[in-house]
Amino acid sequence: MKYAGLALKLAFLSYLGYLWFFLATSYEPAVSGYSPPVVIFVLDIINLFIHEAGHFIFKLFGMWVHIGGGSLFQCLIPLSLLVVTWRENRNHVVYPAFWLGENLVNVSAYIQDAPVRKLKLIAKGLIHDWHWLLRGNLEMAEPLATTVFITGLVVCAAAIALGLFAAVQAFRDRVGGVDG
Repeated sequence: MKYAGLALKLAFLSYLGYLWFFLATSYEPAVSGYSPPVVIFVLDIINLFIHEAGHFIFKLFGMWVHIGGGSLFQCLIPLSLLVVTWRENRNHVVYPAFWLGENLVNVSAYIQDAPVRKLKLIAKGLIHDWHWLLRGNLEMAEPLATTVFITGLVVCAAAIALGLFAAVQAFRDRVGGVDG
């Protein structure tokens, strides 16, 4: 019974590994017929609501911050949760860290779409944030999107690695009385 918790953690971390693999190889929301795993779909819906709230909140600070505020807020919420979780219970920091990385991958898809504008926005006639932010400099979309994408994958991978390290450490602490 004492191994059940470890097995559950390893199963969950394995699933996060699967999600990481999906994000790294198949995350293309602008492609017709795109069908993500349900967890990614749900996270992207939550991210969209947070993104739109960011526009509302940052509207007070001028047009540039208002437009960029959606992507900014979308990443600030999981980052804030990561900081709070780190301070309160480091054993659970994996979850907001993975969410932060997933958000970065999500934002990178939006940046990548700036020159072509194939992503469906929530209504017709809306401004494509990153097309507007990079106007006159759309050739920067590719390198910026790649940098944000790789950063997101690294954050997700680090979250999984941290989770594995913590699970193994907890296992060693429990079993340590037998060996040492």
